[in-house]
Amino acid sequence: MEFRRLGRSGLQVSEIAYGNWLTHGSQIDDDRAVACVHAALDAGITTFDTADVYAGTAAEAVLGKALKGLRRESLVLSTKVFFPTGPGPNDGGLSRKHITEAVHGSLTRLGTDYVDLYQAHRFDGRTPLEETLRTFDDLIRQGKVLYIGVSEWTADQIARALELAGELGLDRFVSNQPQYSMLWRVIEKDVVPLCEREGLGQIVWSPLAQGVLTGKYRPGQPPPEGSRAADEVGSGWVRAFLRDEVLERVRQLAPLAQELGLTQAQLAVAWTLQNPNVAAAIVGASRPEQIRGSAKAAGVRIDPELMRRVDALLDPVVERDPAKVDSAG
Repeated sequence: MEFRRLGRSGLQVSEIAYGNWLTHGSQIDDDRAVACVHAALDAGITTFDTADVYAGTAAEAVLGKALKGLRRESLVLSTKVFFPTGPGPNDGGLSRKHITEAVHGSLTRLGTDYVDLYQAHRFDGRTPLEETLRTFDDLIRQGKVLYIGVSEWTADQIARALELAGELGLDRFVSNQPQYSMLWRVIEKDVVPLCEREGLGQIVWSPLAQGVLTGKYRPGQPPPEGSRAADEVGSGWVRAFLRDEVLERVRQLAPLAQELGLTQAQLAVAWTLQNPNVAAAIVGASRPEQIRGSAKAAGVRIDPELMRRVDALLDPVVERDPAKVDSAG
């Protein structure tokens, strides 16, 4: 495993991060979830991503169980706040009340005194930005949070927050967690250039485009049994990529991956890591062998000529519209 600094911060994250969005507390039982986490640790992964809303807070609890007894200092734990976790009017958003209550719940479920990275899961247009930033800053002062970031914010939203933090003398965001893959490149025009200038690193989710870039979905054929596209919960996320024109071009990635001695999945993850603003790629797993395979994408260097061939192959089906930041999740 290799490690990268997260933006301009001093925090080192593993190039491959383990995420439990649709798996822990939902698609797989706890024993298999624990086995996947241990496989990730064995592969050298030290960065773990979750959120309070995943599986209705169950995902955090499962991750906490899987990591219990490990040396806390050896781990980087990241979680997020925004989406509702209860029925009340204050059970969501980025108000001082909700953030404060949410972080206490996350700490309890994760079984830790602090989280390394706490991220605003979406932008909250109903709460004054100053209130959100001051609350995050307070959590840092209290030692409950070490670093702060955002997920799926637009470039304008990030810029506003950084400017205000500077004016108020508050801690700044160090990370952004966007969707990013060979097929979904909406951050490249505005978000990445801003983050490069301002010192934020990307921790990208869905580098496999919801599994489509593994090559397991074939044009003109139904999704394989047990795949995300065949799952009642996961199918809504993968549907945008399940077009025959996309699947046919993804199928043609196989020989390019073979040139590097990689699987298509490993090529897809390694591709995201060629972007110098990307600090880590989040991968999930429903079986230990999946995370062991994904971990092999760490440290891979792809020749610029092969990167150009990937771009040429996929260009007609790549989504690049910067207006679609946050539109897929």
